[in-house]
Amino acid sequence: KLRMRTDATGGRNCRTLWVEMKKPLLTLCLVLGLLSLHPALLAVERIRVMALFPNKAMVTVDGTNRLLAVGSPSPEGLLLIAADSQEAVIELDGRQQSYPLGSHIQTNFASPESLEARIWRNDSGSYTTVGSINGRTAKMLVDTGATSVSMNAVQARRLGIRYRSEGKEVAVNTVAGKVRGYAVKLDRVRVGRIELKDIDAIVIDGENPPDVLLGMTFLNQVTMRNQGELLTLRSR
Repeated sequence: KLRMRTDATGGRNCRTLWVEMKKPLLTLCLVLGLLSLHPALLAVERIRVMALFPNKAMVTVDGTNRLLAVGSPSPEGLLLIAADSQEAVIELDGRQQSYPLGSHIQTNFASPESLEARIWRNDSGSYTTVGSINGRTAKMLVDTGATSVSMNAVQARRLGIRYRSEGKEVAVNTVAGKVRGYAVKLDRVRVGRIELKDIDAIVIDGENPPDVLLGMTFLNQVTMRNQGELLTLRSR
C-alpha cells in the first residue's frame, strides 16, 4: 500500500493516479492467476490419438501420455465428449471435432493429416484392390494373416523385382508346406492415396499366391476400419 496525503488542491489528482496505477496491476495478477489455475491456457502444440476404448481415449499431448475419460478434462484442457473403438470426439477451446485412431491433431483443429484408401469386399468375401509396387500396378488382396507383403515369382518379375540377385533366400511356410522364397525390400507400395516406402516383402517360388498379399509389413503402418462391405485404411 502507498500512503498518500491529500489536501484541498492535490488530493483529487493523487487519488486518480492511484486508481490508474492499480488497474494494470490487477489485470496482471488476474492473468497470472488464471494461468496457474487453468493449464489449458498455455499453448498445446500437438495431440495424437493412440488408442480408443468405449468412453475413453489414450492420447499424447506434446509428448505426454493422457488417458481421457468422457466428461473429465485433462490438465491441458482437453475434454473427451465421446469415444468408441472407431473414433473420439474431443473438445479444445470450446470447439469439437471427431478424430479416428492415429490422427494428429493441431491446436487450431486443422483437418488431420491422414491419407485414405477404401477397399470393398468382393463376391468371395475378400477385400481386393488395385495398387502399385515400385510404380507398377498390381492386384492386391488384404491378408492380415500374412506376416509380410507377399507375391509369386511371376508377379515379381513383372514388377521388375530382382529377387534372385538382390533378395535373401528363406524358407516360407504355406498351406502346401515349406517352399523356397526370397526376402526383399520394396521401394514403395501404394494403395489408394497411401504410399509407404521401404516395405519388407517375400517373393515365393512358383505361381502362388495368385494375387499380391497385402500383409502386415504394410498393414501395421496404417489404421484399419472394417465396416462390413467396406474396409478403410488410413495413414498414421
